[in-house]
Amino acid sequence: MRLQDSERAALNAAMDRYADGNDKAFGEVYDLLAPRLLGYFGRQTGDSALAEDLAQQTLLQMHAARRNYATGSDVLPWAFAIARNVLIDARRRTRKEFLAIAPDDEDADGGDRRVDRSSNPEASAISRQMAEVMHEKMLQLPDGQRAAFDLVRGEGLSVAETAEVLGTTRIAVKLRVHRVYEALRSVLR
Repeated sequence: MRLQDSERAALNAAMDRYADGNDKAFGEVYDLLAPRLLGYFGRQTGDSALAEDLAQQTLLQMHAARRNYATGSDVLPWAFAIARNVLIDARRRTRKEFLAIAPDDEDADGGDRRVDRSSNPEASAISRQMAEVMHEKMLQLPDGQRAAFDLVRGEGLSVAETAEVLGTTRIAVKLRVHRVYEALRSVLR
């Protein structure tokens, strides 16, 4: 679920107003950002209730830090950096491994795996099996690779924005995403 340019501009403008003290702008920030946070946390944890809790924690931390937000900058890298820290804190607290990507209507590499089940049951079974294998492969990858891949492919952040969120370089992000693609390609072979 990627934000269109107009939605992203509206989110940035709303966050600017919210950071400047306009409390009513939070509703707009919430409407534009909450679905993305829920999707991110849902893919990371595989637990919709936990995803909702983590999204709320992220929004609360954004609220607490809103006076420090640099107006005029892009909200998404800032919000996802907070979200990533919330997720790391949750993992530390529970010491529980979370799913990296929950099976949904898209393969982990972004390819469409939907099949018209009425026309070809064999293709549907193969597709489902392949999705499970790819999901298992994603779980075996290092957290840094999964995070970079999810932010670039799942959330639509640019390589530069992802580097900012992860606190690394653009080259490192490209390398991590490339390694995920290579791992998934090895499964497809």
